[in-house]
Amino acid sequence: MAIPEEILRVERPKNTFVVCYGSRDNPKYSVRKRLGCKYDKGRRLPVNGPTIGHIVDYKFIPIPGESVYDNEQDTVIPRITHSDVDLKDWANIELCNKLFQPVLQDLYKFYNEKDAEIIYCIAILRVCFHGVKDYELKESYETCFLSEYFPDIPLSKNSVSDFLQKLGKACSKIISFMQERVKNVNTDHHLLIDGTLKSNESRINSLSDYSRKAIKKGSRDISIVYAFDVELKEPICSKCYPGNMLDLTAYENFITENNITKGIIVGDKGFPESSARKVFESNEQLHYMNPIKRDAKVITTLNLNDFKGTLKNNDKILYNKVHDEGSGKWYYHFKDIDLATKEEADYLRYHKDNDFILDEYNDKKEKFGTLTLESDIEVTPEIGFDTYNSRWEIELVMRFYKHACEFDETRVHNDYSVIGSEFCDFLSSLLTYKLINYFDENTLFNTMTYKSIMKSLKRAKKIRLPKKKEWSLIKISPKLMNILQLLEIFPKPEPKKRGRPRKVS
Repeated sequence: MAIPEEILRVERPKNTFVVCYGSRDNPKYSVRKRLGCKYDKGRRLPVNGPTIGHIVDYKFIPIPGESVYDNEQDTVIPRITHSDVDLKDWANIELCNKLFQPVLQDLYKFYNEKDAEIIYCIAILRVCFHGVKDYELKESYETCFLSEYFPDIPLSKNSVSDFLQKLGKACSKIISFMQERVKNVNTDHHLLIDGTLKSNESRINSLSDYSRKAIKKGSRDISIVYAFDVELKEPICSKCYPGNMLDLTAYENFITENNITKGIIVGDKGFPESSARKVFESNEQLHYMNPIKRDAKVITTLNLNDFKGTLKNNDKILYNKVHDEGSGKWYYHFKDIDLATKEEADYLRYHKDNDFILDEYNDKKEKFGTLTLESDIEVTPEIGFDTYNSRWEIELVMRFYKHACEFDETRVHNDYSVIGSEFCDFLSSLLTYKLINYFDENTLFNTMTYKSIMKSLKRAKKIRLPKKKEWSLIKISPKLMNILQLLEIFPKPEPKKRGRPRKVS
């Protein structure tokens, strides 16, 4: 229906247009906001906004309670609930964006610009806002500086749910991203591989199942396998498996799918070399160093308990190093005197009175405090022990993964959503370690914890003052200012120029 000229000439706010509705005999006219334009297949199309008022009796009438029309400024003043956020978290976002930019560039290689930025923003928000739920991402995004650096990122509850599902469906892109990261691993790097369980009670995905810990936990899980590079000090790749799948079953698939072809893999007893033997045989630059069970027959066969002395860097660790000519493997056997004493005391405390059996005690006594490593490469006993001892790093990864980032329970349902959400969780744990390494480099851990540092950074916000387009840092304490300057996210004041030297009388 054509709109009369006299209606179109009615004074109304700029960047608006008139819409005719009602019947032909009783036409009505509403005024809608024009938000901008977009490009679709080379065409420039308008983006329409909400209705802000109506034209009644040849006058513009704003919707009551929604907005007020200012004739002098020729603009619509919206309600406070429709206004932009003028105070936003800045320092934590600024630091994360600074450290995580290389990862964003990697995401651009496999995803279009918008999708890469959505993944990037979700990962940062999960780190900066402890325990944030998916339906809370939009609120967190709007109240922090991510919305300034990456505007118009769709993070509503439905948008995130739909995106994670589509992200999981395109799992080949996730695999390609992981394989690209694995290329950073050198031949002499040590890869710590471990798995963890996450609670997942969904009934509509095949990854959720009862694990070995189900009796104690009373819930179903999914299994997450991680690889951590000791030299790079950060997670390299990860993948999720059904909760009832054993680590040794997933071992070969994890190495193959992520194209791990070089480095020294340091696993635990759940990742034996035998379960991925074909992979090691087909990759000359890929090696392993894994512990074996304390009752393994090879310990007796090769007389590994005939120790040759103590380690040069630790006189409380006995060692033996033996090469098995038959299998070509090297065995490194250790006995920690302090640990053996503790384990013996615990055993005697548990088996006191009538439960004590001498033959059983003598058999156990020889095994207390022992560690046996099986490897296809020769190293010094000191390097062998220190290599396995570095596995505390992967335990720290799992601890941060579960507690510091609060990722111990999945909140999505089908397989695709789980895969997509776990990819974002991996990126969040990667960012967490980049932060840890950066805080350590700047000696912040000498006086503060990771949690207290992140809490302090959250206090450094920026505000947009009236009639000013620039954002200004709010007033903060000198201690917090020193932290911002130490982390190089706020410039240090220039040193004052020296005055004219005094005259010498």
